[in-house]
Amino acid sequence: MTDFLSLLHAVNPALILIAGGAITLALPWAMARKAVMLLAPLAGLAAWFATREPGVYGVIELGPLTLETFRYDALSRIWALVFLIAAFLNGIYALHERSRISDGSALIYAGAAVGAVFAGDLITLFVFWELTALFSAPLIFAAGTAAAQRAGLRYLAIQVLSGVLLLGGAAVWASQTGSWTFDAIGLDDPAGLVIFIAFAIKAAFPLLHMWLQDAYPKATGVGAVVLSAFTTKLAVYALARGFAGTEILITIGVIMAVFPILFIIVENDLRRTLAYALNNQLGFMVVGVGVGTPLGLNAAAANAFVGVFYMALMFMVMGAVMHRTGTAKASELGGLFRSMPLTGSLAIIGALAIVGAPLFSGFVAKTLVLSAVSYHGDVLAFAILVVAAAGVMELSALKVPYFAFFGEDRGHRVKEAPLNMLLAMGLAAFLCIYLGSHWQVLYGLLPFAIDYQPYTADNVIGQIQILLAGAFVFAALVWLRLFPQRGDRTVLDADWLYRRLGDGVVRWGGQMGQLMAGASERGLGVVISRWTNRLFNLFSPAGSLSRIFPSGLMAIWTGVLLAGVLLVAYFSPL
Repeated sequence: MTDFLSLLHAVNPALILIAGGAITLALPWAMARKAVMLLAPLAGLAAWFATREPGVYGVIELGPLTLETFRYDALSRIWALVFLIAAFLNGIYALHERSRISDGSALIYAGAAVGAVFAGDLITLFVFWELTALFSAPLIFAAGTAAAQRAGLRYLAIQVLSGVLLLGGAAVWASQTGSWTFDAIGLDDPAGLVIFIAFAIKAAFPLLHMWLQDAYPKATGVGAVVLSAFTTKLAVYALARGFAGTEILITIGVIMAVFPILFIIVENDLRRTLAYALNNQLGFMVVGVGVGTPLGLNAAAANAFVGVFYMALMFMVMGAVMHRTGTAKASELGGLFRSMPLTGSLAIIGALAIVGAPLFSGFVAKTLVLSAVSYHGDVLAFAILVVAAAGVMELSALKVPYFAFFGEDRGHRVKEAPLNMLLAMGLAAFLCIYLGSHWQVLYGLLPFAIDYQPYTADNVIGQIQILLAGAFVFAALVWLRLFPQRGDRTVLDADWLYRRLGDGVVRWGGQMGQLMAGASERGLGVVISRWTNRLFNLFSPAGSLSRIFPSGLMAIWTGVLLAGVLLVAYFSPL
């Protein structure tokens, strides 16, 4: 075993996953593909364990340009680890699928995310950044519906735009600094601002987040699970690497944590509800990056690590529900606990982890954020985050298991989830519990050494109060029937700007263009008609040039023309 690990020392795990994905795309046999989907992440994890010492291992010299393709340090290693574990869980969860495109794309997508985390320069980051966009979109297209096709195209356009901004900003940054190294960037330079916007798109900042709620719920059941793990968490890593301590991130993160409250209440699609919960989780991570202290960055990393598992678990639950019932609508579900008790129990574990119940992973991560903000002295941000924890986290976490498994019985009598789905969900649930009760293991993976005790009386009592407040609000909303349970509607968010306003502007512009073209055509027709009449009057058999002129008048004009020619010839130089 030691010899095997020594062979994998300094081998970039991203290359293993990407190679596995390429092989998967080429294999015609489903069983062989599934084997690769499980073995590639395991080999990647072995390479991660084999490379223990910080350093830059992958270096490519291109003349004056040096590419660092494998920078292993305290910040990159925790993100890479969680991505590799997520890729393995995704492989188990997808064992029942038979789509070669989805299998290969999922592996390459995961490998690209790992490669971006290990990128030591902005060019390498851009390459993997774009690969995540190109190989995540097929997971949306694979759903095969017209809505999925449109959402996939919108998703791909936005993700590619993020990459274009990253490359443009990086080029200007390198021309000004003389270096392509990916480290602290900041907002003091316009190039830094462009790179920041590129990261903001992928991190789903407010007004830039609509692609998440638009695309994730329209992906396949497996696709949504895979998508929930990588793209946005990669963006948080990029912010932590390049913009740690940027104060505006605290404000942005707070808004991200709070704004989903209304949408979670009115949303009928439970996968869109989870997408809004993901926005909330990202807000806590962004706040930690904005604080920028070692505790704040540890908080961002811890929330990213545990968030991958409990959000994946909840998307897995809804994927299993869709696999058996064909729907994720709250108005069409209910009473499923009778038919799917194991899936329902795992959903409860995921919900407890999301809300940060003591002994679950969300608790030991969320308390880090609240403590970091408190030590930073931002009282307002602290208070708003507490409200967000009680509102968004609980409303989303309680709404999904309640309406799917314990609400009004809709009569679905289906089989329990397939065994591979249960296994993947069980492993994710185990991690939610293990990391919450063995918090030292999680804290040992964080970028900075930490001496923090999450299970203090203040933290536990304060969190229980938040849980009770959120549960009370949820019960009141259910009792007052404020949760929409009727109708299949699309609740537009900031995507109203382009799906309604933008579409309306384009249609209006098209109509105005047609009117202007028609008016121009009519005006041009009048001009052409007038000149045609004049030319006809001039050259037609009855026109002016066809008239009979007196011979004397013609002689006079001939003399005038001859005199003109003689004058020109006389004054012309020899």
